[in-house]
Amino acid sequence: MMLEPTLIIELAILGLCTGFLAGLLGIGGGMVMVPFLTWMLGQRGVSPDLAVKMAIATSMATIIFTSISSVRAHHKKGAVRWDLVKGLAPGIVLGSLLGSVGIFAVVKGTSLALFFAAFVGFSATQMFLDKKPAPSRQMPGFAGQVGAGGLIGLLSGLVGAGGGFISVPFMTWCNVAIHNAVATSAALGFPIALANVAGYIVSGQSLNDLPPYSFGYLWLPALVVIASCSVLMAPVGASTAHKLPVKQLKRVFAGVLYLLAAYMLYKGLIA
Repeated sequence: MMLEPTLIIELAILGLCTGFLAGLLGIGGGMVMVPFLTWMLGQRGVSPDLAVKMAIATSMATIIFTSISSVRAHHKKGAVRWDLVKGLAPGIVLGSLLGSVGIFAVVKGTSLALFFAAFVGFSATQMFLDKKPAPSRQMPGFAGQVGAGGLIGLLSGLVGAGGGFISVPFMTWCNVAIHNAVATSAALGFPIALANVAGYIVSGQSLNDLPPYSFGYLWLPALVVIASCSVLMAPVGASTAHKLPVKQLKRVFAGVLYLLAAYMLYKGLIA
């Protein structure tokens, strides 16, 4: 698999777009990245089953860098709820390791594609409806936050997203202000990505049919190019989030997510 200029340009554009979305909506970019990486790998001869897994793993790896860039911008504005990060992070690490080392290695990539489509569709519906929580609802205590973090980490590892598609709706459902939820989700993306990537590398070491420039399930060219571009745009997205009407943006983005979910559903069904 040669690193032709067209591939580098495609990866760069994808990195710029996902980095901006990561900062703007706190979603980590994985919901956009995975379908496009699956398509790129498939175009270069990688089997559909392996392409989905590599896209998920590579998407998650880029979030390590995107989250650092994004959270610095949010922290400067005082938007990150570090008390919630401390409560959710332990469960996130445990759930991520369980998903990436155990479940991810044994589940078929086509099944993961269907799972991805279902959760992206669910996330898009939550964004579009923008339901308001009951005024009395609050975040659970430490034990409840650890449990919620475990679920967020587990599901994130199975779909290659930074957890914002679960953590942002969860926090806003508990009456955390949307800008604080987005900023806190960006901070949570780092432990989610770090734990999951470690699992993807370990679980992919025994495979013999990986394409060139792979490290476990990670596709290194995509990781390098996308991460380099996304860290440039994440602060721009974070800054924009504090200036634009996020509610309207979320509804537009929900429409895009429905299309991406449909593509992954197609990939899961035809294989």
